[in-house]
Amino acid sequence: MPRPTIYDVAHAAGVSKSLVSLVLRDSPRVSAASRARVEKAILDLGYRPSRAAADLAATSTRTIGVLVDDYTNLWFVGLVRGLREVLTPAGYRLSVADAATGVNADDAAEGFLAARADGLVVAMHVPDALRGAAVPPIVVASTQADLPPTADAVANDDAQGAELVAAHLLDLGHTRVGQIVLTEEAGRIRAVSFAAALRRAGIDVVSEVGGGAVSEAAGAAAMRRLMTLHPEVTAVFAGNDVLALGALGAARGIGLHVPHDVSVVGYDNSAIAGAALVALTTVENRSEDVGREAGRLLLRRLHEPEHGATRSVLAPALVVRATTAPPHPR
Repeated sequence: MPRPTIYDVAHAAGVSKSLVSLVLRDSPRVSAASRARVEKAILDLGYRPSRAAADLAATSTRTIGVLVDDYTNLWFVGLVRGLREVLTPAGYRLSVADAATGVNADDAAEGFLAARADGLVVAMHVPDALRGAAVPPIVVASTQADLPPTADAVANDDAQGAELVAAHLLDLGHTRVGQIVLTEEAGRIRAVSFAAALRRAGIDVVSEVGGGAVSEAAGAAAMRRLMTLHPEVTAVFAGNDVLALGALGAARGIGLHVPHDVSVVGYDNSAIAGAALVALTTVENRSEDVGREAGRLLLRRLHEPEHGATRSVLAPALVVRATTAPPHPR
């Protein structure tokens, strides 16, 4: 049996299609008697309004597009959770596109534009498709050097976070230090700031690139290279927790005990970093707070489109756990 349409409801209630639309939108312009007839027809026919049709008829789709570059990076989980906490009570639903799944970022952005998303949260490099004039409000929720001038932005202070790691390792007495570099923008800032902080203390850092993919395998491979070429290293800073987990596994695989033989520090304070079997020293980069702030900035932009662009930076904190300790001679 064909699915009943809005025209079927109008015919059954003896009213116009426009009046049925007003009832569906809960308009106060409908009399009680007409509303009752329409609601009875809807119930009798089992009519369900089409969300797509409603979105096309409305000036707002109540949809926010979210662009991320790799959802396997646990940082994005906290970001989306924070976004939902702010945007869902305001009546918006999130649609997430992950560039790591093979979806071209420009194509994903064009898809959100074609679907008439009310706003966009971009947690990656801003695609060219979103740099034109005819785009909805945008909040960039990550560290990016090349921001559209009209976009709001919120990010963790990656430079300060890396400096906290350097200070911690120096306080422990480490003088032979390595790092596994995350190649995206935030990772580069962390690597540069970490190395600069240690150079100010007279210590040179040896580095290995964790590879383009953010994975435990990439972190493990970089850790093995690092410790093979520089066995004297007693502490390693990984660009994020995923790479750090790989480094922990690689250290164990080559017979090194963490933290007795080598200390390991991550970045993000993801949920797995706090697990008892991992207990990773890391940087709390406040991903949920970034999501909440991005949601608030987007809501303000939707209600005040002429408001000037806001650039918000959240301070990180070091979380010391069981993977760091003073160096021991090997």
